[in-house]
Amino acid sequence: FHNWTGNRITCRDWFQLCLKEGLTVYRDQEFTSDIRSRAVKRINDVKTLRARQFPEDGGPLAHPVRPSSYIEINNFYTPTVYEKGAELVRMIETILGREAFRAGMDLYFKRHDGDAATIEDFIRCFEDSSGHSLAQFSRWYSQAGTPELVCKLDFDAASKTAELTVNQSLSPTPGQPQKEPLYIPLRLGLLGANGHDIPLQLADGTNIDDGVVAITERAQTFRFANIPARPVPSLLRGFSAPVNLTIELSDAELAFLMTHDSDLFNRWQSANAFATRAILLGLDKPESIDTAAASYAKALAAALSDSGLEDAYKAELLKLPTPSDIAREKRINVDPGAIDKSHRAFARAASGALRDLLMQVYAQAGSQEPFSPDAKSAGRRALRNAALTLLTAHGAPEDLERVEKHFFSATNMTDSAHALNLLSHHDVEARAKALAHFYDRWKQDHLVIDTWFSAQAQSSLPRALDDVRALVSHPLFKLTTPNKVRALIGTFAMGNPLQFNRPDGEGYRFVAKKVLEIDAVNPQIAARLLASFRSTKALEPNRRAMAEDALKSVAASEQISRDVSEIVLRMLEP
Repeated sequence: FHNWTGNRITCRDWFQLCLKEGLTVYRDQEFTSDIRSRAVKRINDVKTLRARQFPEDGGPLAHPVRPSSYIEINNFYTPTVYEKGAELVRMIETILGREAFRAGMDLYFKRHDGDAATIEDFIRCFEDSSGHSLAQFSRWYSQAGTPELVCKLDFDAASKTAELTVNQSLSPTPGQPQKEPLYIPLRLGLLGANGHDIPLQLADGTNIDDGVVAITERAQTFRFANIPARPVPSLLRGFSAPVNLTIELSDAELAFLMTHDSDLFNRWQSANAFATRAILLGLDKPESIDTAAASYAKALAAALSDSGLEDAYKAELLKLPTPSDIAREKRINVDPGAIDKSHRAFARAASGALRDLLMQVYAQAGSQEPFSPDAKSAGRRALRNAALTLLTAHGAPEDLERVEKHFFSATNMTDSAHALNLLSHHDVEARAKALAHFYDRWKQDHLVIDTWFSAQAQSSLPRALDDVRALVSHPLFKLTTPNKVRALIGTFAMGNPLQFNRPDGEGYRFVAKKVLEIDAVNPQIAARLLASFRSTKALEPNRRAMAEDALKSVAASEQISRDVSEIVLRMLEP
């Protein structure tokens, strides 16, 4: 993919890095969508964006997709440049339509093949080929932060109209206290009582055939005509823009969307929102968990009954939002321990409510056929593993025995690694047996053994930090090998929110110490590890203070690289 959008058309200067990186990520996403499941690929890309880029946009490391300055160029290779950069390209496609977008891309290749181009050159190709101005849209390249859309739907039965009010805002980010309104393509649908989409027609007679309205002002209202009864809104379909969207929907409305929404991304989003709301409520009202989980399970069972859904998509429906997802939604005064407790309680209750269905899915998705990497087989494995994960959340002895059997009967790495990761969270004999077996089988393969390191580093058990400390001295671990550092220390710092954010601060101190050690041999990897502290300011006061002390210990070192110095000083800015 980089041959055309990176090599043949390259960047005029480093500030144009997103021109090739964001565009190439987009093209790679489209390729995978074409050969696999478009809905599943979109869900996974948005998960990655929210997990990696949204925290960057919401913290001290926020920067535009096209930054205007840098201290160390190695720190330019960020989720904002790559993943958010890809979303900007996707928005251009949404705004112009696929045919006009393709014409703009063709002109870009024709006009700039062999050139060192700029973002302006790229945008101009779409403007010239379509006649559509993208001047306001171009602000996306210069303004940092994740926009917030707050929406409200009002229905008037007498006039049979529905009014959608949308307010957009963008919070201040480092160096950018003031923001201008962005051009945000909002794809939407209005569902009738029968679960079908109502044709979208504005009160002035304009038909919205593609379901996309342009949000260009701080506040806008769209009045839709010929709405027979109060509809259920489905907003931000396909995740048409990298924004946070808020609208008040009842549990019943979310359940309705989970079953009927014609947009598969939003079906998944509704399930995700339902579970997220319940887990957040459980932080203050743990007694609400069982009732919420029962309602969620009923809605999820109905959604999974759709025979038209592929297995890979059903697997995504079965996956709960992660504790990190919940922390991101809470935003302030985050207590990772409390979130983990509420998350476990909800998962346990949902597992119990869905037990019969999950057992059925797990059994039916099993196969005696030889391993095949095709999409259908991969989807079946994903569904079976998703069912196994939720079954295991119940925590009964027979559930762990099932995981152990799953591990030792696995005929492929997907099933083996998944079961190993599940067992890593439970202090049982099967955990030790599986880890020993995996190590003995794969110790000669330095790539596969990274999975063994990661399984222990992501464990939610209290022993995780001690295990990681011991594994740093393991003969197969080398601090000078980037993949080993990512697998062990990186997984602990970025993939284990419970133990990295230990209430005693030891997780922070351990990672800070390792950052300094790694900085002496690989400043790039050291700086990337520091990203694990990017959401420090969202933590509850005690953890926040300890995390900041760990960062100060890094900043106080006399021999840190420019890579690390730039990141740590930005994180410590008030």
